[in-house]
Amino acid sequence: MNKKSFSLGLLFAIILSIFFTPVFSQAETNGEFRVGMEAGYAPFNWSQKTDAHSAVPIQGNSSYAGGYDVQIAKKIADGLDKKLVIVQTKWDGLAPALQSGKIDAIIAGMSPTAERRKEIDFTDPYYESQLVVVVQKKGNFAEAKNLKDLSGAKVTAQLNTFHYSVIDQIPGVNKQQAMDNFSAMRTALASGMIDGYVSERPEGVTATGVNKDLAMLEFSKENGFQTNAEDVQIAVGMRKADPQISKVNQILSGISSEERTKIMDQAVKDQPAAETSDSEKTGVLADFKTIWDQYGGMFLRGAGLTLFIALVGTVVGTSLGLLIGVVRTIPESENKAKRFFQKLGNGLLSIYIEVFRGTPMMVQAMVIFYGLALAFGISLDRTVAALFIVSINTGAYMSEIVRGGIFAVDQGQFEAAQAIGMTHGQTMRKVVVPQVLRNILPATGNEFVINIKDTAVLSVIGVADLFFQGNSASGANFQFFQTFTIVGIMYLIMTYAITRVLRIVEKKMDGPSAYVKLEEAENLKES
Repeated sequence: MNKKSFSLGLLFAIILSIFFTPVFSQAETNGEFRVGMEAGYAPFNWSQKTDAHSAVPIQGNSSYAGGYDVQIAKKIADGLDKKLVIVQTKWDGLAPALQSGKIDAIIAGMSPTAERRKEIDFTDPYYESQLVVVVQKKGNFAEAKNLKDLSGAKVTAQLNTFHYSVIDQIPGVNKQQAMDNFSAMRTALASGMIDGYVSERPEGVTATGVNKDLAMLEFSKENGFQTNAEDVQIAVGMRKADPQISKVNQILSGISSEERTKIMDQAVKDQPAAETSDSEKTGVLADFKTIWDQYGGMFLRGAGLTLFIALVGTVVGTSLGLLIGVVRTIPESENKAKRFFQKLGNGLLSIYIEVFRGTPMMVQAMVIFYGLALAFGISLDRTVAALFIVSINTGAYMSEIVRGGIFAVDQGQFEAAQAIGMTHGQTMRKVVVPQVLRNILPATGNEFVINIKDTAVLSVIGVADLFFQGNSASGANFQFFQTFTIVGIMYLIMTYAITRVLRIVEKKMDGPSAYVKLEEAENLKES
C-alpha cells in the first residue's frame, strides 16, 4: 500500500470513528441521581468556581453548582442512597433531557403546571412562592400598587414558563416577546428596552439586591396575579410513571417548612451575586478584573473546547465535503445497475446537503442529541454530539464549496488528463484536487471562523463552550455587560488569530512573492 492510499484510508477511518463510534448506549447509572438544572437562576441554582457553601461539582465541567435547588437535591439523593450528579442544561433542554433518559429529575425551580404534566410527572411541591414584577426603581411604574397601574408597560417573562402567560392579566399591557433566560431580561430592563418582567419573589430579591436601580413590585392577593396553587409551587420533575416518585415524596415530606425557609434564606445569602454586591466597587475596570479572577479559568476552558470543536468539525467537514464533491463528479456509468445506484447515491447526498444547509444548527443539535435518545435509545456524549453536529453541518456547506472549486479548474486540464490516459480517479487525485484545495482555502478558513462562533448554539444541549461559560457566569454575578464584553473579546482574539494564520498559509501556498518567468529566465541566460 502506498503512502497516498494509506493516508486516504486513515482519513476515512477517522471520519467513521467520529461519526459512528458506538459510544451510544448509556450505561445504567443505578448508583447516581442525575439532576438537571440551569445553574444560572439564583438563588434557586447557580454555578461557581469552588465547592464553597456545600456546592456540588457539575458533570463534565470544572465548575460547581450551588443554591436552594442543589441543597434539596442533596437531601433527595441521600434519601435514595445515591450519588448526586448535577447536569447543567439550558431551560428549554430540561424536559427533553429528562424524557430521553439523560437525567433522572429536574430540580430547577420548575412549576408543575397542567401543560407540563402532559409530558412529565411531578412530585409534591418543595417550595411555594409568589409572583412579582421587577421594574426600574426610578421608572414610570415603580409606584404601581396593582396590576392596573402597569397599563401600557412593556412587560415580558421567561420563555416556556407560566410567568409569561399571566402577563395577559395586566390591563392594557404592552406584552413583549418572551426571553430565553433571566440574564437577558435583567439586561433588557436595565437598558430600558422593557419596563418590567414577571418573576418569583426569591429571584426578585436577588435582582434588586444586586442592582440598586431595580425595584420589586409585590401586590396583595386581590390586586395581584390570579393563579392556581400549582402555578406558584415548585416541584421535582420526573419521567412518567417513575417508580421513585413516591420515595421522593416521602423524602420531601421529611423536610419541614421551617427548614425549607432556612435553606432559602441561606441560599440568598450565599449566592455569588450577593458577595459581589457586598464588595467595594472601584470602577468598571475593577469589575472586569473581579470577573476574570472569578471565572477566567472557566472562560479559558470554554474557549479551548470551542476551538477544539471548531477545528475538528472543520477538518472532518471539509474532508467529507471533498469526498462528496469528488463523488458527485464521477461520470455516469453506462451499466444500468451502476447508473441506478449512482443516481440513488446522488439523490441521497442532495437530500443530506439540502437538509443540513436548510435548517439551523440549533435545531439539528436538539434533534440529534435528544431525538436519537428518545427514538432509538442512543445516548451521545455531549462533546461527541457537538463534534458530530458541527462536522456534518460543515460537510454540507463544504460539499458545495468543493463543487465550485472543481468547476473553477479549467476544462482543458480535464481534457489533457484524459488525452494522456488518466482515469477519472487519477485526474481528480493528481490534477484537480490539489488545485481545488488551494481554491477553497479562503472559504475553508471562513467556515472555520464561522464554526468558532456557531458553537455558541450548542449550549442548548449543555456543551460547556465559551458562550455557555459566559452565560453561567452572568447568571451568577448579574454583571452581564462586563461578562459578555470579556467573552466577546475572547471570541475576537480567537477569530482574528485564526484569520491571520490562514493568510500566512495562503501566501505559502501561492509560492514565492518574487519569481522570474520562464521566458525571462531564458533571455537572461542568452544575454
